[in-house]
Amino acid sequence: MNHQPRIVLAAEQQSAESSPLVVDSVTLMSGKRELIIRHGEGTYRLRITASNKLILTK
Repeated sequence: MNHQPRIVLAAEQQSAESSPLVVDSVTLMSGKRELIIRHGEGTYRLRITASNKLILTK
């Protein structure tokens, strides 16, 4: 059974240029409760809270 992360494009409803990339949070988090995102010179922390919500902080 293949358990590779899968990225799904939302191009079924609109053209690929105007549609955002859709990534399932389970795939994005890879089984972790938090991850670090590098954006330009800064870093951001994306975490799953105890109430299963996503929080993005600088």
